[in-house]
Amino acid sequence: MIWCAAVLPNTNTNSMNRWFSCFLFNIVTPAHIVRLYDRFEALDKEKTGHLRPQDFGAINRLAMNPIGDRIIGAFFSPGQETVDFHSFVRILAHFRPADKKRPKDPSMPEPVNSRTSKLKFAFQLYDQDKDGKISRAELLQVLRSMLEMQVTEEQLESIADRTIQEADLDKDDAISFEEFRKSLEKVNIDHKMSIRFLR
Repeated sequence: MIWCAAVLPNTNTNSMNRWFSCFLFNIVTPAHIVRLYDRFEALDKEKTGHLRPQDFGAINRLAMNPIGDRIIGAFFSPGQETVDFHSFVRILAHFRPADKKRPKDPSMPEPVNSRTSKLKFAFQLYDQDKDGKISRAELLQVLRSMLEMQVTEEQLESIADRTIQEADLDKDDAISFEEFRKSLEKVNIDHKMSIRFLR
C-alpha cells in the first residue's frame, strides 16, 4: 500500500482499497497501474486529477475508432462531466485480455475483463436507450458510424435487417443480451475488444 501511495500521489487509504481490487482480480498489474497513471496525467492537460470527454481525443486509436464517441461515453455516468483515475482504470480493464489460465473463483466477483463482462460492455455501446435490447435503429446508428462512406443506405439497412434476422432468436425484431452473446460465441472477443491506451 505504501508503494502504491508513493507512486500514485494524491491518493488516500480508502481509494487504495479500490486499486487492490484490480490487483486481486489480476486484471491490471502494478506496472500497468503506474503506466496508466502516467497516461492519465498526460491526458489531464489542466492537471485537475480528472478527465473530460475531450481529453480522450488525444488517444489516436480511440479518436479514429468509428464508435470512439460511444466508448468515451462509457467512461462517464449520466450527468457526469469528468472521470477520476479509478474510473479510468476500471473502464480500461475491459480492454485487457482475460487470463484464461487463472481458475475461476466462485466467491469472487466476475472480473471486468471476462468474456461475459466484455460482451455486456459491447452490448451497452449498441443499446443506447438502455432498454436491454438492440433495436434496428440502434444497430443502424452503429453501422452508419462504421460503414457510411463505404456502402449505400440501402445496403446498411439490408445489413441491419440480416443481422437482426440471424441473431433474433425470439423474433421480437430486436437483439437481447443473451441473443447478442449467443451470436458472438465463436468470436475472439479478447482480440476484437482491445484498444491500446498506453504509449
